[in-house]
Amino acid sequence: MHSALLSPPAHQPPTAPLRTGSVCAALTALLLILVAAEWSPLMRFDRWLAEHLHRSAVAEPGFTHLNRVLTDWVWDPWALRALLGVAVLWLFLRKDWRPALWVGVTGAVGTLLQQGMKAAVGRARPQWPDPVDSAHYASFPSGHAMTATVSIGLLLWLLRRSRPSAPVWRTAVAAAAVSVVGVGLTRLYLGVHWASDVLGGWLLGAALVAFSVSAYGRLRS
Repeated sequence: MHSALLSPPAHQPPTAPLRTGSVCAALTALLLILVAAEWSPLMRFDRWLAEHLHRSAVAEPGFTHLNRVLTDWVWDPWALRALLGVAVLWLFLRKDWRPALWVGVTGAVGTLLQQGMKAAVGRARPQWPDPVDSAHYASFPSGHAMTATVSIGLLLWLLRRSRPSAPVWRTAVAAAAVSVVGVGLTRLYLGVHWASDVLGGWLLGAALVAFSVSAYGRLRS
C-alpha cells in the first residue's frame, strides 16, 4: 500500500502544509499545557518509561554505548545543522538564493524557538544515581528530536523540489524516518529526556517545517 508521502513527488495542494502545521502546533500547545501543569497521568507515564529504559541501559552497556555513538555523533544536533548548512551552501553556489535563505532562516528560527521554550518551561531532566549519560540545560522540548525533525524535514523538502525518482524519494523518506525516530529513542534510552520531551520536539519541529513550507509556497504563488 502506497501512502502519499512514499509516492513519487507530485504537485501538493497548497493548503496541505498549512493543515499539517496547524495540527502539529495544536498538539504541541496541548502537550506544553500538560507538561507545565504536571498532569499526573503524563508524569506517571514519563517516569515509568524512563525507569524501565534506564534499567535496561545499565544492564546492557554495549547497546548503551551504541546509543551514545548515535546520539553524540551520527544524529548530533551540530552534525545535522552542518548537513543543512552544506545544502544551503550548495544552493548558494547554484545561485538558488531564495530557498537557500529560506532554509537557513528556518533552521535558525528552530534553534531560537527550541532554546526559548526550554528556558520558559524550565523542566528538569531525569536524575539517576547511576547515570549512563549526561545532558545540560532544561528538558522540554528535546533539542535533539527537534533539530533532527527540522533539519531532516527541510532536507526532504529540498529533495522533493528537485523531483527525484520514486526509488530515490522512498529511500530518502525511509532514512529520514529512521533518523528522526531513532534520535528520539536514543535520548529516551540514555535517560536524558522524558518521553513527552521527545514528542514535544518532534511536534514543534514538524510544525515549524510545515509552516515554513506553506509560507514559501504562498510567497511564490
